[in-house]
Amino acid sequence: MILKVVIEGQSMRLKIEESMLKEAEDFFQKMDADMDRGWQMSFTWVDNPNPVQRCQIAADKLYGAYELENQKLMTMMGAYILYKLPGISEIHISTSGDMNETEVVMA
Repeated sequence: MILKVVIEGQSMRLKIEESMLKEAEDFFQKMDADMDRGWQMSFTWVDNPNPVQRCQIAADKLYGAYELENQKLMTMMGAYILYKLPGISEIHISTSGDMNETEVVMA
C-alpha cells in the first residue's frame, strides 16, 4: 500500500506493507486508547477525536519523525493512518503549527 504524504509542497510516497496493518494492530489500539481520553490538537482540546482527527494527530507525529529522519516512526504513523481511514490516498500535513489544518484526501 502507498500513502502519499505532502509536506510543505514536497511529496513523498510511504510504502506500507499490508501485513503491517495487522501486525501493528495492538500498537494502533494503544494509540486509540490514548486518544480516547481526549487530545490537545494544537489550540483545541478534543474530548474524543473522530477518525479524521486521529489521522491528523498521527500525521503530526509523522511530521515530527520526518524532521528527525526517523523512517521507522514515519512508517508506523503512515500505517496507522491507512488502518484508521481505509481508502485514504494522500495526506497534506500542515506545518503551520495547527494540526487541524492537515488535509486528508480520500481515493
